[in-house]
Amino acid sequence: MSNIREFPSSNERRLEEAGDWIAAIERGLTEEEEQELGSWLSRSRTNCKLFMELAQLWDNMDALGRLADLFPEPQPERRYLSSRALFAMAASVVAAISLFAIVQMQDIGDSVTQEFVSVADTRSYDTAIGEQATYELSDGSIITLNTNSRVRVNYTETDRLLMLDRGEVHVKVAHDPGRPLSVMVGNKMVQAVGTEFNVEITQDQSIELVVTEGVVLVGVVETPIDVLSQDAPLRLTQSSAIISAGEGALIAANDQDTESIEAERIESDEIAVKLSWRGGNLIFRGESLEEAVTEVGRYTAVEFIFLDEDAKAVQVAGLFKAGDVEGLLATLRNHFNIVYEWQGDNRILLSAQK
Repeated sequence: MSNIREFPSSNERRLEEAGDWIAAIERGLTEEEEQELGSWLSRSRTNCKLFMELAQLWDNMDALGRLADLFPEPQPERRYLSSRALFAMAASVVAAISLFAIVQMQDIGDSVTQEFVSVADTRSYDTAIGEQATYELSDGSIITLNTNSRVRVNYTETDRLLMLDRGEVHVKVAHDPGRPLSVMVGNKMVQAVGTEFNVEITQDQSIELVVTEGVVLVGVVETPIDVLSQDAPLRLTQSSAIISAGEGALIAANDQDTESIEAERIESDEIAVKLSWRGGNLIFRGESLEEAVTEVGRYTAVEFIFLDEDAKAVQVAGLFKAGDVEGLLATLRNHFNIVYEWQGDNRILLSAQK
């Protein structure tokens, strides 16, 4: 279920206007523009609120200070409202809303206002061991996090950045040619405009990429990027590695250039296996039991201990529910001649039946 609510379409025009006014204040307003801005703010509380939200999100609260300077408080002895007083009233409304928003942001969580989430997305998304979750981001992109994963989202007007700190994420990118979506893992970047792909940080800190739709670029940057700069949009060049639908790549942790990144063709049935976790399943097709329990271990806090080498080498095939340890053990006992013994609550001893 999505934690992000869509922005009401009726406010899209006002949102654009608020952005235009903030940009205008930044460069300096003419007297005529001051009057127009005052009229626009006094026309609607929604206009004031959107203006404040954008100022916060663009880290441009100075715009509100400039607005207060432009439209000072009205004198209390006035018995009627001139146009200047109307402007001051509008500024006061903005200031009041600013205070309200600051208090609200202390408990931002899932109670974020619709306008705030729609302008930009700067949230973090986490899953615990054994948990999977799907979220719709403010631009319409959909991310699905696998077990024990963490993604930080940083959007600006020119870029969409997801920083994968751990685990695995599947991304369905909303098409936006002017604002690519990039996934960063350390100093490795995967960039797309409108496509679907999967990124996993493996046990040895390599990056496994699978593209299921469209084309992505893969590049290496000099240093990891945590914060986007409005002045320096992230753009990979055509010299970057190109990975197309039905292809994948394994990027080693120590790879520091794109020359070593090669696309490999992946058959459709293999892609289904690699992405079976999205349906809560794990599929094995002849992997060793050692490899299988390593994968199963991602979804549970249980530790598997092998008592002999024969047990490690047993080949396993079948479909298992992710995190269903009891079901796995029953299958190993009944079909693969594996003996198991619980040692406490979180450790299982495995051995081949003699």
